[in-house]
Amino acid sequence: MKKQKFQIVLDNRELETPERDYIKDKRRTMILSGIASFILIIIIILTLPYTVLPLDGLMVYASIVSLVLFLFMLLTRYFTIIWMSYFYMTKYTVKEFENYTPFVSIIVPVFNEGKVLENSINSLLKLNYPNYEIIIVNDGSSDNTAEVGETMVGLHRGVNSMVKVSLINKPNGGKSKALNAGIQYSEAEFVLCMDGDSSLSPQTLSKGMRHFVDPSVGAVAGNVKVENRKKVLLDLQALEYVEGLNMARSAQGFLKMVNIIPGPIGIFRKRALHDAGYYSSDTFAEDADLTLKILAKGWKIEYEPEAQAWTEAPEKLFQLLKQRYRWTRGILQAIRKHRTHLINPTINFNNSLVLWSMVFEALIWPAMNIFANLFFIVVALLYGMTSLIVFWWFGIAILDFMAAVFCVAAEKEEARLIPYSLIYRLIFVLMIDITKGMATIEEFLGLAMNWGKLERVGTKK
Repeated sequence: MKKQKFQIVLDNRELETPERDYIKDKRRTMILSGIASFILIIIIILTLPYTVLPLDGLMVYASIVSLVLFLFMLLTRYFTIIWMSYFYMTKYTVKEFENYTPFVSIIVPVFNEGKVLENSINSLLKLNYPNYEIIIVNDGSSDNTAEVGETMVGLHRGVNSMVKVSLINKPNGGKSKALNAGIQYSEAEFVLCMDGDSSLSPQTLSKGMRHFVDPSVGAVAGNVKVENRKKVLLDLQALEYVEGLNMARSAQGFLKMVNIIPGPIGIFRKRALHDAGYYSSDTFAEDADLTLKILAKGWKIEYEPEAQAWTEAPEKLFQLLKQRYRWTRGILQAIRKHRTHLINPTINFNNSLVLWSMVFEALIWPAMNIFANLFFIVVALLYGMTSLIVFWWFGIAILDFMAAVFCVAAEKEEARLIPYSLIYRLIFVLMIDITKGMATIEEFLGLAMNWGKLERVGTKK
C-alpha cells in the first residue's frame, strides 16, 4: 500500500485550561470519608458486646477473627487506594504542565463495527489538539464496516487543523495484528490505540500528551467510562468503572506503574512499543500483556483522568459475565507468560511488583471475597451469629458508599450512581468474582475458549 503524505496547516492556539473548582470538594470528601470510617469502627466496637454470640466453639472464635481480619484488609486496601488516587488526581487537575503537541497517529482497529464507526470517527474530529491523523484498520469485517470507513477517508476539518483519515483493509487476524498494522503504517512518534466502538472526549490528546514531556514515560492509560446507561446493570457497570477500575488506576498512576492500559484508550511512545515487541496474539488480554512488556523494558506508565473514552457496556447479564470471563482468563495468561518476573524480582523489581499485585487482584482477592461471604453466611446460620453478619454487611456497604462519593466527586460523575454502591459489593462484585473464580479454574484446567464479541447497538452519547 502506497502512502500519501499530507501537508497539514496547524493552528497553534493555546488550549483552554480546565476548571479546577472541584478540588475543595475532593478534600472535603476525604475528610468526610475519614470521619465516616471512624464512626464505622466505633459502631462495630459498641455493638459487639450487645450481640448475642454463643462463644462456645472453635468455629465461632475463628469466624470472629476471620471477619475482623477481612474487614481490616478491606479497609487498608480501600484507603490506601483512595489516598494515592486523591494525591494523583489533585496533581493533574491543579498543576500547570508544558503544552506538548507532537504529531500523533490515532489507530482505530475495527471488526464488524459498522453501527458505531462513524460516530467514533466524528468524535475524533472534535479533539482539541492541533497535530494528529486517524488511521482506520478494517480487520476483515463481514458487515458494512469497510463501506462506512471508505466514506470517512480524506481530509476533514477538525477543531484546530485539517485531519487526515486513512483506511487500511486487511484479512481478519485479530485486534493485535490490526493494531500492529496501523502502528507500522504510521510515521508519527506517538500513537493512540483505541477500540472501534469508543468515543474520545475533546481534551483526550491535549491532556494525555503532557505526560510524555518526561522521556522515561512510555505510555499513558486513559479513563474509560460507560456510555450506555439508565438501566440497573449498566449503571452498576458505570459505577464499577469509576470506583473499581479508574480509582485503582489513578492510584497506580501515583506510582507510575499502571498494570493494564485499557483497550479503549491508550497512548504510546512508539519507541516503547518497539522495545516491547508490539502487540502479541498469544493471550486473550493483549492490553495487559503489552503493558507488562513495556514495564519490563524499564518504561514508566502513567494515568490521565481527563483522557476519557466512552464505550458501550454489555446490556445483558450473560454478555457481561462472558466479557469478565474472557478478561480474567486473558489476565491469567499474561501473568503466566511473564511468570519469570514473579519468581525473580531482580530482573525488574517494578514489573515484579506489578505482577504480584495482579496475582492478588485476579486470584487471591476474588477467592477471599467468595469464601468470606459463603463462610460467614454458613456460620451465621449454624451458630446464631446473624446479627453480627448484618453489621458486617452494613459496614461494607458504608465503605463502598464512601468510595463512591469520592470517585463521583473526583470525576464529576452522575450523583445518581452513588446509591448503587449499597448493593455494589454484596451483589454485583460477588457475581463478578464468582465468574472470575470459574474462569480461573478453567484456565488452570486448560479448557479451550473462544474470543467472543459484544454485539453493538450503536449507542450515541
